[in-house]
Amino acid sequence: MFGVPVGDHNFIGREKEIRRLRANFLNGINSILISPRRWGKTSLVDHVRNHLDTPGIVTVYVDAFACRSEYDFYNALAGAIMKQTASQKELWLKNIKDFLLRIVPKLTYSPETYTDFSVSLGITPNEYSPEELLQLAETVAEKKDIELVICIDEFQKLGEFQHSLDFQRRLRSVWQHQKRVSYCLYGSQRHMMMDMFQRRNMPFYQFGDTFFLERIEIETWVEYIVSRYQEAEHDITPQLASEICQVVECHSSYVQQLAWLILTQLNPGEAASFRHLQQGIEDLLDANEMLFLQQISSLTTYQMNFLRAMSTGIVDGFNTRKVINQFNLGSSSSNITRLKQALIDADLVEPIGKKMQFTDPVFARWFKRYIAKHL
Repeated sequence: MFGVPVGDHNFIGREKEIRRLRANFLNGINSILISPRRWGKTSLVDHVRNHLDTPGIVTVYVDAFACRSEYDFYNALAGAIMKQTASQKELWLKNIKDFLLRIVPKLTYSPETYTDFSVSLGITPNEYSPEELLQLAETVAEKKDIELVICIDEFQKLGEFQHSLDFQRRLRSVWQHQKRVSYCLYGSQRHMMMDMFQRRNMPFYQFGDTFFLERIEIETWVEYIVSRYQEAEHDITPQLASEICQVVECHSSYVQQLAWLILTQLNPGEAASFRHLQQGIEDLLDANEMLFLQQISSLTTYQMNFLRAMSTGIVDGFNTRKVINQFNLGSSSSNITRLKQALIDADLVEPIGKKMQFTDPVFARWFKRYIAKHL
């Protein structure tokens, strides 16, 4: 499985992170998860939420990805709290009547089944102040005599709002005093999450227990891949399964995708081979090409040249005259600094100590192929 959060037997590893996150949920400790995109943060949080069967503790999931403004977020937060602290539609509507008296919600039913539905609260500053909405979770928890864990995915989107620092200060000033509510905050843009939670001058500095997800170990992946191939009545050697992991540097989503693309090539009963791996790599690059082309479409010539330098193996020394001249990176070291920051902001590269590396191992491989074709 790839491209979506995974569960059941497709969720593997992460035993240490599961224990730590579960302990935080049970003890009211705020959690911040930071890692590159598609490493399994959402799957990890979902796994802990789905297996948290402690009476009196309710988890609430909020997706901030579509939020473009402060009140977009308040509506998403309030809607999630109302829906996920009630077990049935009628109780959900009663929730809204009990806690959000000054609005009239609009229900939209699924045209296919007419059983699933969504609600639009349409809250504006005329009905509720930010402080009232941010305190809603605590109010609900107190009245229902429960504890809430609010899990907010794509939290870094809040850093893109107008007057974002004021907004973050408002969140922190209310949330830090709540007794019955804790928060799990995570997102897919690592550099923005690190800015929000690791810089001393930011409102959310030291807000909770921060952990950086590591790669799942090759041994765990190999056991999983071999067993899944066996379930599909195919063989794959541990060595080839290990090679799959190494090609994509144990990137969770890409391990799953590459293993799947190899499996789709096999005839009934056929074993996977190195030839299938090579074709799978090409299929993986092709499958992600439109996304990668979109990512580079707005880059300047200098930014593309910087990536081209990295694709040749250069990881530092970009401001040396030799590298500047060879790859046409501009005329000054200040330009190099701007290039680095722009590419970091675009989530294409990241600093590791004093060296730079691609954030996405498949993008790095694709970009090398792209440059070879277009030079």
